[in-house]
Amino acid sequence: MKNPLLQSLFDDQEPQPLTVSQLNAQVKSELERRFRSVWVEGEIINFVAARSGHWYFTLHDGFTQIKVALYKGANWRIRFQPFDGLQVRLRGQVSLYEPRGEYQMLAESLEPVGEGALKVAFEEIKARLEREGLFDDALKRPLPAFPRKIGVVTSPNGAAFFDILHVLSRRTRSVSIVLIPARVQGEFAGEEIRNGILSANQFNLGAEEPNRIDVLIVGRGGGSSEDLWAFNEERLARTIRASAIPVISAVGHEIDFTIADLVADLRAATPSAAAEIVAQREDEIEAYIEGRTDDLVQIMNFKMLQARTDLQELALSPVFAEFPGMVKDLRYQLEDSTTRMQDVLTEKLGDSRTRLERAAGRLSPIRLAARVGANGTRLALLDQRQRTALRKAITRKDENLKIGMASLDALSPLAVLGRGFSLAENEKGEIVRDASLVKKGDKLKIRLKKGKLEAEVLETEK
Repeated sequence: MKNPLLQSLFDDQEPQPLTVSQLNAQVKSELERRFRSVWVEGEIINFVAARSGHWYFTLHDGFTQIKVALYKGANWRIRFQPFDGLQVRLRGQVSLYEPRGEYQMLAESLEPVGEGALKVAFEEIKARLEREGLFDDALKRPLPAFPRKIGVVTSPNGAAFFDILHVLSRRTRSVSIVLIPARVQGEFAGEEIRNGILSANQFNLGAEEPNRIDVLIVGRGGGSSEDLWAFNEERLARTIRASAIPVISAVGHEIDFTIADLVADLRAATPSAAAEIVAQREDEIEAYIEGRTDDLVQIMNFKMLQARTDLQELALSPVFAEFPGMVKDLRYQLEDSTTRMQDVLTEKLGDSRTRLERAAGRLSPIRLAARVGANGTRLALLDQRQRTALRKAITRKDENLKIGMASLDALSPLAVLGRGFSLAENEKGEIVRDASLVKKGDKLKIRLKKGKLEAEVLETEK
């Protein structure tokens, strides 16, 4: 007989009854085995937050209800404060409270249902953090001028990371990327993102300065409000604010803000925009250097052109044009004087030789020979003296020429300038020799041995 109820009528032994405790224990065991993890949706009523940190409330759907306990060990992960009337979806285990034999659920996670509920939870978290001053601009840290290592907290399989990698690889050459993987959607996404930020900060504490992470980009691509809800968690917001590394929130939604956007040091509309923000510093520096280089080249070209013009003006100056001619004239005069002196001496010598020959013809051979010898000696001496006088005259002329050249050089304007003097010209190009010829405010050009100065008269003294 397969029917247990009928079979019991024919049993010879009387069945042993269970105690209430035994029954409740068996029912509890069976419920927890059968309904180990179930999702239930309904409206919260009679919500109580106990001093112990546990939450108790009733979940009902308008027809039936079930009591729910959400213990402290699990409710710290809840992203909002529940309240009566809120429509929620919870996951938990069906169990039995044995002392009273009451059927209940032990919740492990809780999230609001629908856009309206998410909006209410969002506004509640936002208001609480705003009262504490976590959104204050004074707390936001500036990004480093030259970030060398960028940490990216996002899903390794999402498009956000590859967008960031593409932008930074294309626009920078000095930035390295560190991926800190984390789920960005689902029940435990907020906690994984938070752990990623904590891990980055912990890494920096033990790393040397060149190896530290300079900026964190935290984000993901776009999605619905429920998809993005992990970035609204209160614990994540507090972790972002407490991070020693500047944080850029890069959640891919153009219009709405998440709590992470409000508390981060900088908000980017998309992950690609966050990468552009990091890369633009290097682009700006390169553009600035290129611009200054072009300016420097133009200034150098202008200075060289100006120096070439000044050199041409000096080369065409009357001083330089007349001085070589004066030296040439003196050389011609010296050569002419030397030639005339040689002609005169040669003529004198010839006359003397002629007179000597005539006298020798009138003298006797003996006296002639004696006088010829004496005259020859005198002639040789005279010739020697003439040659000596000629050399002295040439030397004297040469010294006079050198003295004249030195005098010309001393009178040269450039020599005067070389001794520390200068030439002042007014705006008409006239040489200024009298202080009374200028007045306060006049512009002067002052020529030095090397270069020129543009000056303005501040005061005159007679």
